[in-house]
Amino acid sequence: MMLTSDEHAELRALAKKIRRHTIDMTHKARASHVGSSLSMVELLVVLYKKILRVDPARPDWPERDRFILSKGHGCASYYAVLAEMGFFPVEWLDTFYADGSRLPGHATHTYVPGVEISTGSLGHGLSVATGMALAAKRDNKSYRVFCMLSDGECDEGSTWEPILFAPQHHLDNLVAIVDYNKIQSLGTVKEVIDLESLAAKWRAFGWAVREIDGHDLEAVALALSSLPFEPGRPSCLIAHTVKGKGVSFMEDKLLWHYRSPQGEEYDAAIAELERKV
Repeated sequence: MMLTSDEHAELRALAKKIRRHTIDMTHKARASHVGSSLSMVELLVVLYKKILRVDPARPDWPERDRFILSKGHGCASYYAVLAEMGFFPVEWLDTFYADGSRLPGHATHTYVPGVEISTGSLGHGLSVATGMALAAKRDNKSYRVFCMLSDGECDEGSTWEPILFAPQHHLDNLVAIVDYNKIQSLGTVKEVIDLESLAAKWRAFGWAVREIDGHDLEAVALALSSLPFEPGRPSCLIAHTVKGKGVSFMEDKLLWHYRSPQGEEYDAAIAELERKV
């Protein structure tokens, strides 16, 4: 899929709006994981605007594609995309992480249209997605299942079980997207457990793999419109991203895994986003 200039402008404008929502939400809630939310904005925007077969008016449509955010702690930008797509009112975003809110601080399906499962305990999302993909195959259904993982949860053995399982069952309706921003909660990925060569590992387990710049809208759209990457194999898209993308003083900084933007930092973040085209 080659984006037209109008499509590219539309997606870029939506990504800017999602980043603004994300900064506002984490600021008001004094919530964590702003960096993790910002790194996947372009991936989410392309998925929901161009790739996923979903209907906001019918979030339980049986033939819908399924999307699971396994890195559920990064849900601020996910909620923002769902709201902007019309799954629920944008006004709900103002209640993020508040007591009694419909929008808890980790992705939660209860009372949130568009969220398939509750996530945030890392290492489980791909297993659920694999089960959904297997069910679709056995029921002769055409829907696809997409799962976005953090790089940090690729440390976990529970993630590698479905990575082994999916090729064995030829689940070419399954797509894993790794948000490879290279920073996890307490250090860089390289310092904690070095994953390289990550692409070679997925290929060795039987997946068809592509690597892209996860902030390049054209590259994301081209990759995700070419599914499956190989017939008969599950697809893995390794998206090289930057933690905190879009706010220069947050980019590639471990500090912004748990910190929320307050005071002058919030003002500076908003001012920088507003200056961007």
